[in-house]
Amino acid sequence: MLTNLLPEPGQLVVVRQRRFVVSEINHAIPTNGQTFSPAVQPTHLVTLASVEDDALGEELQVVWELESGTHVFAKSALPKPDAFDNGHYMNAFLNAVRWGTISSADASTLQSPFRSGIEIEDYQLDPVVRALRMPRVNLLIADDVGLGKTIEAGIVMQELILRNRVHTALIVCPSSLQIQWQEQMRDKFGLEFRIVDSELMRILRRTRGIQVNPWTHFPRLITSIDYLKRDRPMRLYREVLPAAGEPTYPRRFDLLIVDEAHNIAPSGSGHYALDSQRTLAIRTIISHFEHRLFLTATPHNGYHESFGALLELLDNQRFARGVRPRPEQLHAVMVRRLKSELPPKWDGTPRFPKREIRPLEVDYTRAEKDIHQTLHQYTLLRQKAASTDAERFAAEFVLKLLKKRLFSSPAAFASTLKCHMESLRAKKGRAQRQLAYPTIGVLRRRLEELQEDFSDDEKYEEGTVEAVESASDLLRPLSSEEQRLLKTLAVYADTASQPDTKAQSLVDWLNTTLRPNGQWNDERVLIFTEYRTTQKWLHGLLAAHGFARDGRLQMIYGGMDSRTREQVKNAFQAKAADSAVRILLATDAASEGIDLQNQCHRLIHYEIPWNPNRMEQRNGRLDRHGQKSPEVLIHHFVGKGYNEKNPSSDLPVGQLEGDLEFLMRAVIKVENIREDLGKVGPVIASQVEEAMLGRRTQLNTRNAEEEAKIPKALLKQERNLRDQIAKLREQLHNTRLDLELSPESIKSAVDVALQMAGQPSLIEASVPGVWPDPTGQRKECPVFSMPALAGSWARCSEGLEHPHTHRIRPITFDQTLIAGRDDIVLVHLNHRLVAMSLRLLRAEVWATEHRQQLNRVSARLVPNNILNTPAVIAHGRLVILGGDNHRLHEELIAAGGIIDEGRFRRLNVTQVKQILDAGLPEDAPPPVQEQLRKLWPNLEKSLYQSLEARTTDRTAGLQKFLDERRDQDIKNITAVMEELAQTIRDELKTPEPEQIALWTDPEREQLERNRTSLAERLKTIPSELDQEVKAIQGRFANPTSRLFPVAVTFYVPEKLARSAGGHR
Repeated sequence: MLTNLLPEPGQLVVVRQRRFVVSEINHAIPTNGQTFSPAVQPTHLVTLASVEDDALGEELQVVWELESGTHVFAKSALPKPDAFDNGHYMNAFLNAVRWGTISSADASTLQSPFRSGIEIEDYQLDPVVRALRMPRVNLLIADDVGLGKTIEAGIVMQELILRNRVHTALIVCPSSLQIQWQEQMRDKFGLEFRIVDSELMRILRRTRGIQVNPWTHFPRLITSIDYLKRDRPMRLYREVLPAAGEPTYPRRFDLLIVDEAHNIAPSGSGHYALDSQRTLAIRTIISHFEHRLFLTATPHNGYHESFGALLELLDNQRFARGVRPRPEQLHAVMVRRLKSELPPKWDGTPRFPKREIRPLEVDYTRAEKDIHQTLHQYTLLRQKAASTDAERFAAEFVLKLLKKRLFSSPAAFASTLKCHMESLRAKKGRAQRQLAYPTIGVLRRRLEELQEDFSDDEKYEEGTVEAVESASDLLRPLSSEEQRLLKTLAVYADTASQPDTKAQSLVDWLNTTLRPNGQWNDERVLIFTEYRTTQKWLHGLLAAHGFARDGRLQMIYGGMDSRTREQVKNAFQAKAADSAVRILLATDAASEGIDLQNQCHRLIHYEIPWNPNRMEQRNGRLDRHGQKSPEVLIHHFVGKGYNEKNPSSDLPVGQLEGDLEFLMRAVIKVENIREDLGKVGPVIASQVEEAMLGRRTQLNTRNAEEEAKIPKALLKQERNLRDQIAKLREQLHNTRLDLELSPESIKSAVDVALQMAGQPSLIEASVPGVWPDPTGQRKECPVFSMPALAGSWARCSEGLEHPHTHRIRPITFDQTLIAGRDDIVLVHLNHRLVAMSLRLLRAEVWATEHRQQLNRVSARLVPNNILNTPAVIAHGRLVILGGDNHRLHEELIAAGGIIDEGRFRRLNVTQVKQILDAGLPEDAPPPVQEQLRKLWPNLEKSLYQSLEARTTDRTAGLQKFLDERRDQDIKNITAVMEELAQTIRDELKTPEPEQIALWTDPEREQLERNRTSLAERLKTIPSELDQEVKAIQGRFANPTSRLFPVAVTFYVPEKLARSAGGHR
């Protein structure tokens, strides 16, 4: 019943066509029975809390008398049996309400896995299960490459959104992954994200004015770390953060996700880890986010200062920079599983493919060997003659770059050699004009900035040229012998357009593997190179051999147009029958985080990266979750006669075969110690550089592997993964049962909603291998074509277009059908089609008499052994709100009684459940319905009282649970912050490092800043702990229950239906 009276706290109202509960009324005058008059001046500021399932807990403040169209519900009432819905409609309606009830405090029920369009592995549920136990979610998801960290983060975010704990979210990732994140969140989780970049800024200024701030224009955003760190974007972000002196609680934003989080850790290449621009950018904003998720497969780079700084960014209430983390605190926030640890699937098959390293022998020519030796001689001369640290540093940089590019391709070598020689000639002019040369500090910073801009190949090439020019300025003039050697190198470089022996070997391999006897097969190969120059040279070479015809050859690189990049990726991922692409040339800048495993299991490293982490990033593009092949083949080029059986022997470094064998030994070592790359990887990289400069003949990582045991032990989590995965699987199964989720029930809800909305029905589709069912087991079609929906429903077709073929794909409600397929789209609870359907059904709870399409009353049959006389059961939505008006708990409750001699006799909870479980699909016949309608006045009050009594009982039971959750949250945060305070005190007592005199000035300054920061942090802990405790207490303070009657169902024994002339 609706009225226009001024509301009282706790009443249900309609404001701006949405439902709210009144939280508070300020400047109130006596309200009992008062009506409005135009002469009365506005005096009532009413604070409202939304109770609608898609906005529950959102607050709104209005001046009541100025709001038009407001209504007050005098009392929540049961629906009246003026007419009856059939059981099919009632089931769909109750399921819609049930699936919309989510408890924020209940950690046992998981809904997000059923709101994602993917096949979720059981181990991927661990992060969300942990997150639900945390008052503030701070998780380091450090799973191995290819285990699905993006999916895990999406599941956590979705669950927090459902529980009203997250409204705003920011994803920070490498620029090359922005579109991938956007599309995965849309297609897999039904969440819209917008990318904040220079293009968006232009659009926003044009459409919303020059004062628009991109960081607040939409609740869910994606940006790149290198865009965020720029001056203008960071300045705009600071504008929306609390100013000095303003309260920081509650925090301004809800959720921050940082992908490839190792990129924001301070760099650890010297004695002490130094903050990068990326580190500083994240540090500026992160304290204003309530929840944080960091994603990285390499969390520890071997520098405990760097790892500690990363942990402090994640959770500064548990960790502090410069303080070694305690294992129990680290394990509380870190999720780390390696592929080798995960048990096989239930049927015994391995979860992941076997990786196999295969050398490709090349019989290099005498000329190629000689030019390699010439570069080695030039390297030795340059190093020997260097007289200062600056010259040595500059010489090593240029010489290493020349050698890496000579390994890569003649074209890459030629471009760098030309730059080096021109820079040396230009130096004479600088000397004559007495211009200043760059310092070693300037050169170091330029190289660090170069690595941070690694994601754009063209910018990286330009930056490399500038770095070579700067380094060459620090070198002394050439000796006559050096001039002779450079001329020899230049003559070789002039033949750069010609294919070398390695390139010809690649052509032969491609013909044998992909085009035997001149006929293309369905095999694919991914070829990685470090340099864009080599990629373009290879593309031209392969095109000349006919590999580019009909779109068989494609390229992907850092900095290419995002849409084009996605088109190429989608073509490579599509089935061979749908896409002609067989060869993909990729640069390292395009490798981070991209998925390319759908149809390819062969990878060629055109040159062996000197950085092991980069090599693992490449391998992880194919060796990852979703790889269909039982093995992933990794190919590297080596010299003819390569010997892999004597890895400890000295090698003739400086010679082509010796250098290649040294690099191959590094490959094998990386493969054997993949789990320890964080610490051992930099040592391997350093020893490779030493060998390439002629200073080392053996690869020896024994000391590093021994030292790696410390961080490895820190990261290792003692647990029984088999038992853990079994529990996760059981928890998901129990949720499915509790929510009565099945493909059939979801489709039923959609069918009913489409009928109510006047939209056409789904159309049965034919899909090879699915329907008609080749096994003959299925009796009903499980796949459907989307009809031509009108109005707002038309957007339900978004995401159905195949990413490569652009054909509209059929849909299914059955998650088991999408495994290994991209030609069917899973329609999950958060898909627009289902979400709109459920919203339409749930809206019937609030529909007025003239707009309702459901009566919310039904009468159905039960077996005779269940009831002798009819029963009536009411369903109600129970919502418990905390002191901050956010939902603590929500569920669908039921209560009812037997109708005996025309009167109501209440049933207990067990009896009600027994009747609900026994309900049959048949409806009671009209004569019985008419009898029940006549009895309603005698039943209504008692039925409502039974529902209220059930609400009281359930609320009392939940109160203890909520009190325990509150006390546990306070206990946990208190223990964590007190322990942090003690560890900081201990750290501040430790003396300075013994060899600090050998550190650089920036390293000493960083250490001093860190220790000052620790001292300041110690001072703030008591007040911060007090704020956190108050926030938890406020959340659980004075919980209030709200009951919203939903539906009434009569249950009639079959014998009564027969006696009344019904069927059966």
